[in-house]
Amino acid sequence: MKDNSNKEGKKLLLIDDDPNLILLVKDYLEFRGYEVITAENGREALEILEQSPVPDMIICDVMMPEMDGYTFVEKLRDDSRTSWIPFLFLSAKGQSQDRIKGLRTGADVYMIKPFEPEELVAQVEACLSRVIPPSMTSSSGPTIQVPSNVELTPTELKVIQLVAQGMANREIAEKLNVSQRTIESHVSNMLNKTSLHNRTELARWAIETKMA
Repeated sequence: MKDNSNKEGKKLLLIDDDPNLILLVKDYLEFRGYEVITAENGREALEILEQSPVPDMIICDVMMPEMDGYTFVEKLRDDSRTSWIPFLFLSAKGQSQDRIKGLRTGADVYMIKPFEPEELVAQVEACLSRVIPPSMTSSSGPTIQVPSNVELTPTELKVIQLVAQGMANREIAEKLNVSQRTIESHVSNMLNKTSLHNRTELARWAIETKMA
């Protein structure tokens, strides 16, 4: 039975020049409820991005003909339309310097082949849970209006910055080493101070005012 909870409409772009790996990963991710489109190299992937709505996440090999993964992710990060997309390298290049280069070039995650499919799914889910697409930021509507005299405590500032990164209350609690109830209290206090309605509006306000 497919596990497609919370995955409806999530589209992944998978880039690799190995047709067998493409088939394996595509089938596995589709079975888990994702829509998967594919490309054989970075150049083909750029053409897809120009002609289609941007995907929710990209999974990419490093060594490919015509345009390798490093060049592709640099171009991705330089374009405001695609710079926010979560990016996962899936590569046979497993040396420490390879992983460091991949992350410094712009990847969010670097996984080494061969890999466990369940780990890949877990990394995809983690990336998608953290990202805030442009549709949730200032481009999605009028600028958030908050009274000019609102002051946040240092802890509230830390919390709202993490909210703006797309982190759930549980993740924020773990990061700040406090209880989830404490984080919920901070979020509730900020909503009262700002007269905003939800965490999404808090995130937009943080982004629009350069707090995040």
